[in-house]
Amino acid sequence: MKRVVITGLGAVTPLGNSAQEFAEGIFASKLGFSEITKFTNNTTDVKFVGEVKNFDPSQYVGKKEAKRMDLFSQYAVHAATEAYNQSGLNENNIDSTRLGVILGSGIGGLTTIQEQVTKMNDKGMQRVSPMFVPQSIVNMAAGNVALRFKAQNISTVVVTACASATNALGDAFNRIRLGHADAMITGGAEASINNIGIAGFDALSTLSRADKVEEASIPFDAERHGFVMGEGAGILVLEELEHAKKRGAKILGEMIGFGATTDAYHMTSPEPNGQGAKRAILEALRDAAIEPKQVDYINAHGTATGANDSAEAKAIETIFGTEHVLTSSTKSMTGHLLGAAGGIEAVITTMTLMGHQLPVNVGLKNIDPEVKIPLVTEENKQRTAQIAMSNSFGFGGHNAVVIFKRWNN
Repeated sequence: MKRVVITGLGAVTPLGNSAQEFAEGIFASKLGFSEITKFTNNTTDVKFVGEVKNFDPSQYVGKKEAKRMDLFSQYAVHAATEAYNQSGLNENNIDSTRLGVILGSGIGGLTTIQEQVTKMNDKGMQRVSPMFVPQSIVNMAAGNVALRFKAQNISTVVVTACASATNALGDAFNRIRLGHADAMITGGAEASINNIGIAGFDALSTLSRADKVEEASIPFDAERHGFVMGEGAGILVLEELEHAKKRGAKILGEMIGFGATTDAYHMTSPEPNGQGAKRAILEALRDAAIEPKQVDYINAHGTATGANDSAEAKAIETIFGTEHVLTSSTKSMTGHLLGAAGGIEAVITTMTLMGHQLPVNVGLKNIDPEVKIPLVTEENKQRTAQIAMSNSFGFGGHNAVVIFKRWNN
């Protein structure tokens, strides 16, 4: 099996439109939440969302190109461009048939779907845009990225709800280490802050209805009450180690393990005792050939919903105990980016390994007594992690876990 390293990072998030700006916000414990501005006729009780701010598609993607993409594809292309540029890859140092794209998205072009259905109802079927299908279909995040960088290896999108980006990372990881590609552009993108997105998730009673922004997203807190909808993209360039070394690439970290399972328990709720999550974590640990005691930090799925946080905490406690590994949910600052969550969380987990600080559980005041795992606080955040894990779990019972290692070579 070939070794797989990280050579590029890109991000569009509620905390900034670059990986560096995103990381600075996370490590400063900033909240990326604001009141909804993307539409005005909000008749739900949902007040706060994690909107991407100051995103100019004509600047970040190109005026002509942006007109042919839904917002989720625009986010994907911008974050991929940042990651690709940082990696130093170009047409002269990689065979285009050895460069691929695997991204994740839970919903795809929901804004385009909403706009075009509204137009059809208001003006008739003949007024639907000829770009409706190519803008809205979920595979076009990867398709547009592949077009941008002439990536002629596999180009596909994984759809496993909120585990999508992490499953995409795992698939890209396996493709490189099995020798099918030299480099992969991978991660996830989502743009579902619109009327139907908010209405749909609010109808499930999963969204936070907090009146105070500091109480909007509080994973693992006894008073947690739902997640904040976020949007954006997180992209990594994964590369075969020897290929990266040969061209003199700067290596940012190493991906060493991946695990994926299914609860097969309920359409939306996780298995209460976290058995599916536990099996995914154990599979990732076996894949990485490490023991639980070697993991220093876990970036939890931690959505701030009751069942999700409890099941995940039980899984972590069963495997890691209640003393060693520190855990936090960066959704306390970004909100939940659905299918893109695993992408931005893989970016911040990598950047955590590159530095000497762990992300804090912002807003946590009263730890749920059922949550017995040690959490990252202001008092213990100054740590250097060597190995870190990132969890993602999605509707449908999908569980995906990735493990990264600090690059010390």
